[in-house]
Amino acid sequence: MGIWIDTDMGFDDIAAILVVVHSKLTIDGVSLVSGNAPLSHVQANAASAAAVFSWRFPIHTGRELPALCKLETAQSILGQTGIPTTGRSLPPANPLPLSNAFTALCDWLADGARPKRILALGPLTNIAALALARPELAAQIDELTWMGGGVTSGNHTASAEFNAFADPEALAIVLAHGLPLRMIDLDICRKVLAWPEDVARLRKTSGEKAQLLADLLEGYVNIAISRGRPAMAVYDPTAAAIFVAHDIATLRHARIEAELHGQHTRGRTVVETRASHGAFNAHFVAEIDAEKARSIIFDALQREAGR
Repeated sequence: MGIWIDTDMGFDDIAAILVVVHSKLTIDGVSLVSGNAPLSHVQANAASAAAVFSWRFPIHTGRELPALCKLETAQSILGQTGIPTTGRSLPPANPLPLSNAFTALCDWLADGARPKRILALGPLTNIAALALARPELAAQIDELTWMGGGVTSGNHTASAEFNAFADPEALAIVLAHGLPLRMIDLDICRKVLAWPEDVARLRKTSGEKAQLLADLLEGYVNIAISRGRPAMAVYDPTAAAIFVAHDIATLRHARIEAELHGQHTRGRTVVETRASHGAFNAHFVAEIDAEKARSIIFDALQREAGR
């Protein structure tokens, strides 16, 4: 089974990758995209994470800019590198070998092995570029699970979730080409939370890696604490948990469209569940077993901490 991960490599992306690493799935490759931070920081984060966690799968450099709009990052929330922390940070590492994500994705999709499953954790820029330039290869994708969008509201703006807002044209392209999109939206991810107690459990594990993970998780949880909330939604790891264990979630068919205009509505994902009002073109997750998702996520982090 072929597994590919497309990511803008913040902390929750790293945690999501660790969920897949500690499942029974094998990662064939990873492609990087700007999002949480500009591509140079994403590349540095990926190189450091690969060194710390001993990742052996190839990591390829993807798109630096969105399909049409200016670059939008989450640095105002996540800091310059896109990874907040309360202490330790990912240590510097040698740069990744130069490798083009578009070429690598094309080669992976053309190799004949099936099924082809992609877990996308950032803006869909790399996938849209593939759909536009090589639609016959994009058609080989059997599953595209994407953490993004919001059924009811946004987070980066009142209307739009960040990954959708950062490149709504890319989402529109993916939908227009009929790729098998499974949207894991804000509403579902906000049911799966990381608490200060989860940080404390990691700290009980000895070793530098465990303490690094605890500092990074605490920095992530503190985003919510600083805003008066007791816990932080674990967005990308929730998508990864659903990706490795489909039975923890219930999918619903819908027509999903990306709003490309409007000062206050650009990037909104419009989700129509009435078949009488539009031909369905995607799925979204309508329900999740939050405790099972939490178990998958934090068991993976705990196992990694103990390595």
